[in-house]
Amino acid sequence: MADSLNGKIAAVTGAASGIGLAATEALLAQGATVVMVDWDQDALKALTARLGERAIAQATNLLDIDSSKAMVPEILEKVGHIDILYCNAGTYIGGDLDETDADTIDRMLNLNVNAVMKNVHAVIPHMKSRAIGDIWVTCSVAGHAAIPWEPVYSSSKWAITCFVQTMRRQLREHGIRVGQVSPGPVVSALLADWPEENLRKAKESGSLIEPSEVADALIFALTRGRNVTIRDMIVLPTNFDI
Repeated sequence: MADSLNGKIAAVTGAASGIGLAATEALLAQGATVVMVDWDQDALKALTARLGERAIAQATNLLDIDSSKAMVPEILEKVGHIDILYCNAGTYIGGDLDETDADTIDRMLNLNVNAVMKNVHAVIPHMKSRAIGDIWVTCSVAGHAAIPWEPVYSSSKWAITCFVQTMRRQLREHGIRVGQVSPGPVVSALLADWPEENLRKAKESGSLIEPSEVADALIFALTRGRNVTIRDMIVLPTNFDI
């Protein structure tokens, strides 16, 4: 039997658009309160006004060391506790390695890997003290296959796959579940850096999924009984050839 999320408190990073916004809407529909974490304060203001009082804005720049460090304490000042942390924020680099630059690589690895690890590190003492919690991360099918047109992105997601598997083992005895959802190509701004030919083929073949379909998978995992951990879900467009 599925567990209810009614009354739970979730924090979602990258919540102002794409998968993060879809996850926020799905969690709200399940009765949860959602702290929407994003750097875009204008978007947060508009979205929380639209979504209602159970949507709470948290302006955080995950690429800023001090802002990222303050995220969990500031959330706890607003809501008291965190039942669910969904580390969703990320960015993308496609193309050959020599087509990008070092600064762009640093930015992507800091957001896709370092920020996730630091956010999880920050919430662990709180969840341990309550002996319960759920930590979820948006990974990618690129974290399970070596995608030749996105070597930096794919490497960052392989790192997250390893991180999730190790943290699940570290935290399970403390009542904390850890898992990831690994989508294939999702209709979002991140695909703007895809090679044009690959994006065209994906659109023509129907090889893209909507952010709401990733959110559906997240809700399924979160509503399993506490004796069940869904560690990893790969959610692919049916026509995606990889």
